[in-house]
Amino acid sequence: MSPRPQRAPASRSRHEGATDEQLVRACLGGDEEAWSALIDKYKALIYSIPVRYHFGPEDCADIFQMVCLELFSELPKLRKPGALRAWIVSVAAHTSFHWKKRSHRRAERERTDIDEDEIPDPAVTPMLLEELEQEQLVRDAVASLPPRCREMIRLLFYEQPPLPYKDVAARLGLATGSIGFIRGRCLKRLAKALEKAGHS
Repeated sequence: MSPRPQRAPASRSRHEGATDEQLVRACLGGDEEAWSALIDKYKALIYSIPVRYHFGPEDCADIFQMVCLELFSELPKLRKPGALRAWIVSVAAHTSFHWKKRSHRRAERERTDIDEDEIPDPAVTPMLLEELEQEQLVRDAVASLPPRCREMIRLLFYEQPPLPYKDVAARLGLATGSIGFIRGRCLKRLAKALEKAGHS
């Protein structure tokens, strides 16, 4: 099992739909595909936290690596795998906070007008935890969709700038006129997945 946050291979499909408890158990059993699936499941959540601290891509990537290494190290000690999501949020927030403090100390060598109040509070508030929880539920719901719907949702709602229907159709090998209808079906599937997951 390797702590490197690589994209999980296609064969990870046998872990699709697995709970955190099942993934953690498989990871502890030495299943590398389970580790890849676990990181793939939570990579967006981990990245979203340093982004909230206004870090650039390089710092976000470094923090992501640190959180993954911490997860790899602490996974055998995790008493409640069901609380994994909250644990990841807490570790990512504290790692981001301390990274920010180190960055400010380095900057002090160049200027002296840094206000300590500029550094965000590392506390994970109930409101933040709920917001991150809802975001992760959406990611999990999208991941549970059939491949074509999953890719359509990604192309329509996650690409920046948004893609026109003709570009989405070209990438999916579909007729442009069919995108609206298929989009509606995919959004209904997504709504059902969110309802099943308890998304409010």
